[in-house]
This record gives sequence, structure tokens and C-alpha cells, in this order.
Amino acid sequence: MTDANGRIASSGLSHVTFIVTDLDRMESILTSVLGAVRVYDSGAETFSLSEERFFLIGDEPSATWVAIMQGDGELPRSYNHVAFQVDASALDGLRLAIDDLGLEQRPPRSRVQGEGESIYFYDDDEHLFELHTGSLRERLAAYAPAAPRA
Repeated sequence: MTDANGRIASSGLSHVTFIVTDLDRMESILTSVLGAVRVYDSGAETFSLSEERFFLIGDEPSATWVAIMQGDGELPRSYNHVAFQVDASALDGLRLAIDDLGLEQRPPRSRVQGEGESIYFYDDDEHLFELHTGSLRERLAAYAPAAPRA
């Protein structure tokens, strides 16, 4: 597919893959916190690099495909993260689910009024997840009053 300028254009995100040391533990995190549904488990088969499981998060047809693969997943901590949109009314319950799993929450960053709220937490392999209540449209609107005028 190409855009109006002849550039090759993506039609959107296909999937996100996490390399993890414990597939069962990561499945617990995905299902307990994000409401993921497992749709595939390779078992001992290795069609890719290692054992893997696929999950869907959200409702079809726009559900997010998340893959997890067995491997050496321990990473240095950074702000590289993946963010999932959640309803603001769910934040308290999500904090409890994260605490129940014994996961470390990172303090939230400072926010501009109107850009939404977030919960940040690390999994056991130091992947950083964000649960965010806002949208890109809301964030851009919140930033607009402070944006420099051209």
C-alpha cells in the first residue's frame, strides 16, 4: 500500500512481542491486569524462535495482538514502554490487580491538565507498561494552549 506521495504506508500496528523468562507469569499479568484472552499456545512446538503464546486485548475487530516468547527477557529499566488505553473508572481496580500480582508500580510523571491519567508498572523482566485513560486527540488538545504560535 502506498500513500498519496507514493511512500509505502503501514495500515497500523500488527502486534507487540515481549521476550519473557516465565510464560505462565506473563500470561497471569496479561489476563489479570489487561483482560487478555489467550488465543494460541505453541506448547513445545517452535514455529518461531521459541515457545510462544498469543493474546488478544480489547474487542474485535480492533483488538491488540500481543505475543510472548520464552527467552532471556531481563532488560535494563528505561522509559521505553507500551501503553494500553483504559477507562478512568477502572484505575483503582487495576492498581489493586497490579499489587495483587506483586508488581512494582513506577510513580507517574507530571501531567498537563486534561491529557489523562496513567498507571506505570514493571513486569518481572523489566518491561514497562502504562495503563492510560486519555487519547492522542485529548493530549494534543491539552498541549495546544501551551504550544508556541508559529
